[in-house]
Amino acid sequence: MPRPTSEKIAFGYYVDGRVTAVLGTHTHVPTADSRVLANGTAYISDVGMAGARDGVIGVKYGNVIKKFLDPEAKFKNEPEEEGILQINGVLVETGDNGKAVKIENCTKKF
Repeated sequence: MPRPTSEKIAFGYYVDGRVTAVLGTHTHVPTADSRVLANGTAYISDVGMAGARDGVIGVKYGNVIKKFLDPEAKFKNEPEEEGILQINGVLVETGDNGKAVKIENCTKKF
């Protein structure tokens, strides 16, 4: 079940120092809140996605717009296959103790 960003942040603080990283997902849009928390847990609310940059979370945007304008409309979640593809992720550097030292957002476009 998707969780709001506030719940993800609270969870990050709750487990800070007990896990190496909390890497959120679901909105498919990378967030700009990556950081290492005080006790050594790397945190980000949403890593991002792998898919078409010019779609809506990887789906043909025209289909999504039709659904917004007409909630009764039927359409298939067809993946966007044109344009630039991207892969979002993060790199987490850890120390010998397993705690995070650094977290870095990464995007590769094809």
